[in-house]
Amino acid sequence: MTGASALWDEALAQGRLLLQRASPQAKAIFPPREMAPLSGEPLECFEASGLGTIYSLTWIQRRPPEPASNVVIVELAEGARMMGRVEGADEATLRIGMPVRVRIADGADGPLVVFDLVEAA
Repeated sequence: MTGASALWDEALAQGRLLLQRASPQAKAIFPPREMAPLSGEPLECFEASGLGTIYSLTWIQRRPPEPASNVVIVELAEGARMMGRVEGADEATLRIGMPVRVRIADGADGPLVVFDLVEAA
């Protein structure tokens, strides 16, 4: 793999979450791309804060005794949205609008992005 996807994978392996944007004032872009959508401008990479809010949420029911699993879309503080799962959450407590933080976990095929709930201050 080369280009933007390779840079993304390399950063994850280092425990870093990178996003892209056309300029410091522009909205963040995800997933990684070679050029900005519509304009074709070159993109710069920057390290994301890792903070976000659950924008959308669904639960996937599995055959018992397996527990249900969640799938979320998180709106990151930088404006980009990414899909993932919130670990350690259950159907009774997980809600749209809850704050989350990115954690890079070890997956079967390498590092992957998961989310953890942020405790209220």
